[in-house]
Amino acid sequence: MKTSAFIIAASVASANAFVPASNTVKTTALNESLFRKISNMDLFAPVSDQNDYGARGKKNIKTGQLTDKSYIPSGLTKAQYEKIRAGQDDKKKSNYKKNVDKAGIFENYTEFYVKRGTEEGGSFLNMANNGHKMVKTKFDWTGNDPNAAPKYTGVQAADKKPKKKGFFGK
Repeated sequence: MKTSAFIIAASVASANAFVPASNTVKTTALNESLFRKISNMDLFAPVSDQNDYGARGKKNIKTGQLTDKSYIPSGLTKAQYEKIRAGQDDKKKSNYKKNVDKAGIFENYTEFYVKRGTEEGGSFLNMANNGHKMVKTKFDWTGNDPNAAPKYTGVQAADKKPKKKGFFGK
């Protein structure tokens, strides 16, 4: 009797070992995946516009104050050097403001294209100027002498350095 009870208990225990476990999914905040936690983070929430174009004007960026241990170029007083630095700061701010004011302003290419007469079936080949906006180039391409190579216009004669002599002064 003891043997049969033991065999029955052993077979029930081994049968329970192969039964699949019940799937109870618990939904808690702790069960969120690491990727989802990182992707849901908003690190820029406190100052969401800090990387917008022109945001540097809102930031408190300034040149440091001169102290007794600060570097001051020889030949200048502390007041003169502070005046130079203030002028440089004003120049930086005005240049930045100028560039921010130009942001987002684009020339409509279609309007430009139609205005210069190059739309489909346009008569741009017969125009004297072709509507071309002239720009300065590095070389002189006037074409007055067809056999001459273009002249370099970037360096003036006064800017040219004299030729260096060789190793033995020749």
